[in-house]
Amino acid sequence: MPEISRFFGIIIYMYLGDHLPPHFHAVYNESEAMFSIETGEIFKGDFPKKQMRLVQAWVELHRDELFLNYQRLSVNKEPNFIKIMPLH
Repeated sequence: MPEISRFFGIIIYMYLGDHLPPHFHAVYNESEAMFSIETGEIFKGDFPKKQMRLVQAWVELHRDELFLNYQRLSVNKEPNFIKIMPLH
């Protein structure tokens, strides 16, 4: 599971060959959730509200890069992905 980005204790990653809809996984301490790339909303799991808002702000800035990584990793099953700048 390639790590795509890391910021404020949040780790963002995607699985090779993962399922639809286009999404990524986020982990913060003991919390884990799957976020829609399209909407930035959680569709599975639970995440602290403050960290959820940070992830959603990050998605707004990097949606195109997230879709590109999803395409490479999940659809094309290529192990090549791009690291995405963290939220500062």
